[in-house]
Amino acid sequence: MILSPSLLSANFADLGSELQNLEKAGINWLHLDIMDGAFVPNITFGPPLIKSLRKECGLFFDVHLMIEEPARYIDAFAEAGSDLLVIHAESDRHLERTLSAIAAHKLKVGLALNPGTDLGVLRWLAGDLDLVLIMSVNPGFSGQKFLPASVEKVRSCRKLLDSLGCSHVVIEVDGGVCPENAQELVAAGADVLVSGSAFFAYPPYATRSQVFQSACKPRTSPADAWKTRYSRLV
Repeated sequence: MILSPSLLSANFADLGSELQNLEKAGINWLHLDIMDGAFVPNITFGPPLIKSLRKECGLFFDVHLMIEEPARYIDAFAEAGSDLLVIHAESDRHLERTLSAIAAHKLKVGLALNPGTDLGVLRWLAGDLDLVLIMSVNPGFSGQKFLPASVEKVRSCRKLLDSLGCSHVVIEVDGGVCPENAQELVAAGADVLVSGSAFFAYPPYATRSQVFQSACKPRTSPADAWKTRYSRLV
């Protein structure tokens, strides 16, 4: 399991120290939530901040675009130093074209699905993806309560991807994730867990990371399948 702490819950008054502490704790990923006030009712930050953070650390930048018409900004986020760009199925009229544009920048390609969005869209796009992000809350604000139906959605997503010959595609879960539901999500097929307040509010980060890892008992899927997904993603 990969833990991807969400920067939104970090101490913005001292982001440099936060990044250093994450790396010292053995964290490899950082989840960056980009919100535009249109697709979701909140505004966060954009490429300039990512570019600044990129100079400060070697973390894998897991960039989640909760914005309208994401195709307009692919170049900017790629140039800022993103490693993975995740767009929402609900925010783009020409998904395949935008996903291809991300891949053209040699970035990893992700597609996010809101709680009410059916998995059927993956049937035609799974071959273009490196990652599927299952939203386990309605996007827009951190600290929301986890939606229990998300566990079954993760399980169904894993089955669908495998049936399409896309077992290499990684599943990420974002929203209300904590040590109490981490094991169930991983057992259902989740590979990457995004955690904001349930992570950053409990320093030291090395200890909190271990709490998450310890909560996730061995996966039910074969270890070699997980290793294949991980190696292809990073």
